[in-house]
Formats: sequence, structure tokens, C-alpha cells
Amino acid sequence: MKKVLLMVLIVFFGMVLSTQAQNAAAKQGEKIFLQHVDDCLLVIEKAALEIGIKGVAIMAFIPGDSTMAWISKMKVEGAITRDNLNFLAIANSKTSEMALTLKNSGSGVRPLMHGELGYPGGVIKKVNAGYLLATFSGGLSEQDVVVAGKGLEELSKYF
Repeated sequence: MKKVLLMVLIVFFGMVLSTQAQNAAAKQGEKIFLQHVDDCLLVIEKAALEIGIKGVAIMAFIPGDSTMAWISKMKVEGAITRDNLNFLAIANSKTSEMALTLKNSGSGVRPLMHGELGYPGGVIKKVNAGYLLATFSGGLSEQDVVVAGKGLEELSKYF
């Protein structure tokens, strides 16, 4: 009986230590994200200007292995709308799709849910502390992917 109790205690304390380590990594990931996100949004802005597109960029950090929370920042890169297009709504749709699938937006890994548009233009990367997401809406899908990718590439250097 003592051996069973000892094993239960070892497993319990192992789980507590693991949870504490995950929480510390998440807090550190949030700190890194907040330190560098503005500069990385400027990388996206520069990339968009270089190819002559305007729109909205979103960058986000999801702590851990599943989406239970995120921290994000949005920046208008020249235009929030054009004609009857709401770039902010489209960018948010791309970001939310990635938060559920943990794949690039428009990946087609599952049927779309209501509210999702299925457009490419959002990219995601797994890092030690969780996931980094970058989205752009305003150009052609291929352009959005390239522009968002540059911001994600820059941000991931810090993780």
C-alpha cells in the first residue's frame, strides 16, 4: 500500500511541476511576444509596401499546445477597407481558423465552420512556448501569405 501511495504522490508532484514549467514558458512567451510584436508588424508593413498592397495585419501568440487563450496585436497597414471588403474581418477569420486547426489559413484540413472564409493569408508556427500566428488581408491570397510570412519569420527568431 505504501508503494502505491508513493507512486501516486510522485505522479501528482510530477504533474504539478510540469504544469508550473508550462505556465512559466507561457508567461515568458507572452513577454517575448510583447517585446517584439510591434517591430514584426513593421516588417509586415514594409513587405506590403514593397509589393504595393494595403490592408490589415494581425499577429498573435497562443501559449501552450492548444488554443485556450491568445494575445494579439493588429495594425492597419494603409487601409482597413476597400470597396465592400472589410480587411479586418477577413484577417480575423484567417486568424481564428488557424487557432482551431493549428494550420495555415485556407489549408482545407477540414470543412469550414460558420464565420470562417477559408482564405489563405495566415501562417502559423509551433514554438517551444506555444504557437505564433501572422495574418495579412489586403492583397491577393498569395501576396498575403508572403507578407504575413515575413513577419512570422522575424518574430520566430526570438523564440
